Amino acid sequence: MNIRNRFIFSLIVSTPILINMVASPFGFELPGGMWTQFLLTTAVMAVSGRAFIQSAWASFRHHHANMDTLVAIGTGTAYLYSIYAMFNNQDVFFEDAALVITLILLGQVFEENMKRSASGAVAKLLDLQAKEAEVLRNGEIVKIPMAEVVVGDILRVKPGQKIAVDGVITEGSSTIDESMVTGESMPTEKKVGDSVIGSTMNSTGTFMFRASKVGDDTLLAQIVEMVKKAQTSHAPIQKTVDKISDIFVPAVLIIAILAFFVWYVLLGASVVTAMLFTVSVIIIACPCALGIATPTALMVGTGRSAKMGILIKNGEVLEAVNTIKTVVFDKTGTITVGKPKVTDIVGDEQAVLNVAANLEISSEHPLAAAVLEKAKEQGITPNTAQGFKAIEGKGVKAQINGKEAFIGNDKLLDNYKLTDQLTAKMVQLQSEAKTVVIVGYDNEIIGLIAIQDAPKQSSATAIAALKKRGLRPVMLTGDNERVARAIADQVGIDEVIADVLPGDKADHVKQLQQQAPVAFVGDGINDAPALTTADVGIAMGSGTDI
Repeated sequence: MNIRNRFIFSLIVSTPILINMVASPFGFELPGGMWTQFLLTTAVMAVSGRAFIQSAWASFRHHHANMDTLVAIGTGTAYLYSIYAMFNNQDVFFEDAALVITLILLGQVFEENMKRSASGAVAKLLDLQAKEAEVLRNGEIVKIPMAEVVVGDILRVKPGQKIAVDGVITEGSSTIDESMVTGESMPTEKKVGDSVIGSTMNSTGTFMFRASKVGDDTLLAQIVEMVKKAQTSHAPIQKTVDKISDIFVPAVLIIAILAFFVWYVLLGASVVTAMLFTVSVIIIACPCALGIATPTALMVGTGRSAKMGILIKNGEVLEAVNTIKTVVFDKTGTITVGKPKVTDIVGDEQAVLNVAANLEISSEHPLAAAVLEKAKEQGITPNTAQGFKAIEGKGVKAQINGKEAFIGNDKLLDNYKLTDQLTAKMVQLQSEAKTVVIVGYDNEIIGLIAIQDAPKQSSATAIAALKKRGLRPVMLTGDNERVARAIADQVGIDEVIADVLPGDKADHVKQLQQQAPVAFVGDGINDAPALTTADVGIAMGSGTDI
């Protein structure tokens, strides 16, 4: 029986005992009197209290004591004493045994409710996997379940599809959005011989690749395993609590025995009176108040934070957050917006955007989406150009109003020349870690468009506020050093750790933890191990739900 059902059973069965306790001064008594209380309490002890007794016995066998030990001894003593008192016409304490168990279970239900959402993190990671794969079998492309893909299989991936497993491209080329795994803000160009990562998204071209890692060997599976280990590991404070329990429980029992000795031997009280004080000491020591007060305080705190847009998945972070000295930030989607945007247009803005939008209207490239979004903001309605031709590895060209127009990367400079003014501007924009797109019309370059995953408007303010509080901000990203440093300079972060592989982020967090407690702020699936390794993990709501 789970905790919730044990609590419900205990609440229903112990409610008549509670009513009897409250109403007895007014002459009310349960039908059957003490015998009814005995039967009801026996049911509570047998059904709802059994887990405490089993836990206490297991701890005793391993020469340890925990809070369940105290609950089991306290309620057991009250129950057994009440049976003795019932046959000797003394006051009974059945209500103490039944209600202590009920209240302790109530606290555990509160705690379980808060932890339930965290338990779904691994399931959400697994949901990112592709469910089927297109595999070359006997000369034909067939769809098969993921579980049937084996190392060496040749798989096909079309634009907009998820890559099924890790592998190496054997035919074709494409741009792949790997941001959720690597943290790289811009789509990555891939060609024959390049490796691809399972569960990332193919953007533009169709390609074939050979599976090199499947099942538990894929990068996503390794990330899931790291998250599982981090979730099941105990925080240092848990070891401290266990040590305190080993001392506290025996100390309570010694005090209870001393109470019996003082009242019975030194003060000459009767055995019943001495036993009454012994039971009182043990019952009072039960973590009943803390069992309810702590989860209640956490629920109120998490409820208020939810209204402020902060969802707390684990109550322990409320204690840990006060100790944080270092705040580590992922870059993509955390400090930055999370998608490329046009930041600069060099030349006649309307003319440059008009040509660019006409050329990009049919493109599936993520940078094209940024250009089209900017054109829409400026009220430009693009028309499809005629006679599209790819300039291999450089860009595309087409006819607009009977004249040749082109757009692409800096490799176009092999075919066209920049003016000195445009050259200087291009160098400046590239030094700011922006992707520069060259736009031309009528066989000459008419302007430049700079695209970047720009910082959020609130990032610099947030970093400044952290510094004012004496906290140390650090950027930890899979993006390259040049891009990472440029973004860090814009928001005021002095320390940058770049080119970090997904599996290594947690290791860097551990290194920083050797100096001081660490909070990690991220949003991508690649951040999951680091989020769970840090003393406090903060996942941005706009990113992958982890």
